[in-house]
Amino acid sequence: METKHWTSHDELNNQAIQEAADRLKQGETIAFPTETVYGLGADATNDQAVSQIFQAKGRPADNPLIAHVGSSDLIYDYVTDVSKDAQALIKAFWPGPLTLILPAKSKLAEKVTAGLTTVGFRMPDHPVALALLQAANIPVAAPSANRSGKPSPTAADHVLHDLDGKIHGVLDGGTTGVGVESTVIDMTLDPPMILRPGGVTQTEIEAVIGPVNLAPSLQAEDDAPRSPGMKYKHYAPDCPIWIVKGGAERMKQVTHDLQQQGKRIGFMVSDERAIELDQDHIYRLGSQKDLLAITRHLYDRLRQIDDSDYEIILAEAFPKEGIGEALMNRLEKAASETIE
Repeated sequence: METKHWTSHDELNNQAIQEAADRLKQGETIAFPTETVYGLGADATNDQAVSQIFQAKGRPADNPLIAHVGSSDLIYDYVTDVSKDAQALIKAFWPGPLTLILPAKSKLAEKVTAGLTTVGFRMPDHPVALALLQAANIPVAAPSANRSGKPSPTAADHVLHDLDGKIHGVLDGGTTGVGVESTVIDMTLDPPMILRPGGVTQTEIEAVIGPVNLAPSLQAEDDAPRSPGMKYKHYAPDCPIWIVKGGAERMKQVTHDLQQQGKRIGFMVSDERAIELDQDHIYRLGSQKDLLAITRHLYDRLRQIDDSDYEIILAEAFPKEGIGEALMNRLEKAASETIE
């Protein structure tokens, strides 16, 4: 199929937005930017439309999807209950990078819930996404707009690299902001449980509704995942990534050992670590003083690594504090090994 590319100069043009919204309602797949990453959208009530997402991405059928809305009022047509805590989080963080798992009605396509009795909803904080969703006025299932197992897209070019000819259109809104997916919290549990760290931190959530639990980092392979990203390996580039803990000296030691073996190695590190290493072939993520910027750059660097010919990439480990929890969650999913 031909993939239409609405470019950035007319990204908020009413005609372009309306055309993309109409095509969503007609059962087509449209990629669009959010404040986290680009999503691949389809009408969440249309089984055939949702199936096209799975086909384009090569996504496992038991991996649930998040439904996106342009107004919080719309979710009440598709869930059986919105608790007071859920309402408080909606008021505090919507639009924004927070997905709420809520008890689902049967109006949604079966593949959106992956056979579960719950569904994830969020309202993205991006002008293009909101304009599109409000024009369509339907819940739009939208996982990241990439081939499954590859880094999520933070630019329209990333989407086209993976999915050109496999989807109907891409709304180009430039580079996304947060750079990792939304936080997912299960509001059907008491206390609620964060299933995936993301753009809203545990501390920020607890400041609104009190203590919440954090899901175990590993999910048994035979369990049904309640959130995208819990069961399957994600974000893995073709080149193996080794996360190196222990600071610059430990990374220098690992580097020396690998170079002695004749390995072609590259580095994905902060600006400060790059100076300490004094090596070539470095993919810089940003300053250690700005973990949000490092998080924002992660997927783009992973895609650059995909195009390299290194045998191993050594990656810096970052503190699991605040947004660092989401950063390390994604980096660990991309890595094949962790060196203490």
